[in-house]
Amino acid sequence: MPTHAQDPVCRVFHVNDIPLRMVFVKGGDMQLGCTAERDDSCKAREIPNHTVSLPDFYMGETEVTQALWMAVMGRDNNPSYWKGNWLPVERVSWAECQRFINRLNKFLSADLPQGYRFALPTEAQWEYAARGGLKSAGTSYSGGNDLKQVAWFYSNSNERTHDVRIKTANELGLFDMSGNVWEWCQDWFDENYYAENKDWNNPLNDQETAYRVQRGGSWNYAAPYQRCANRDRGSIYSRYEDCGFRVALIPK
Repeated sequence: MPTHAQDPVCRVFHVNDIPLRMVFVKGGDMQLGCTAERDDSCKAREIPNHTVSLPDFYMGETEVTQALWMAVMGRDNNPSYWKGNWLPVERVSWAECQRFINRLNKFLSADLPQGYRFALPTEAQWEYAARGGLKSAGTSYSGGNDLKQVAWFYSNSNERTHDVRIKTANELGLFDMSGNVWEWCQDWFDENYYAENKDWNNPLNDQETAYRVQRGGSWNYAAPYQRCANRDRGSIYSRYEDCGFRVALIPK
């Protein structure tokens, strides 16, 4: 029977004895997007900088591991190129992430906080958490400005994924939000979303396009792609050896 323990900043669920740690993220207002003060250069898709308002939510302490993926999807179901229980799962499409989350919600339904459900984070939730929420120190990367301390990226990864929770966590205690693997978000991707959207109260781009949002950079990309502001994209049915995901626990 799935169980969870909790403390003021973390809820720990278990799926067949595999832990899923969810870190509390206090909601509030934050400037998201690229600014000259935080980033050496800004891409058009990252501007203008804008104030987003978010309610409280929880974010996965780490990317979903292969151990957790198999606990939910089956012991013989591991699509990852690099195998290891505590490596992030990769080669999972956006659509497959949805199937995982649906199963996770059913498996842990009796233990979820009232009014909450598991989901992919929205793009705004992802960046807010990556920047450290209300505890943010305003760094370019999640957890600091020394990328080698906080991320696995092209210069230090040996061209592969690494176990989660090795690098330095950010201000909220979240690991690998820069580097290791790209992370799927819930939103549809639009190059001009920042310039054209009018409502920044808990935003979600639900206007269908050809792609979904990916965030956070990966082992296979250079430093500029690991910035908290960087936005990228992927086809919902495509699988990438440098793309996984983490789950959020959000109000219904």
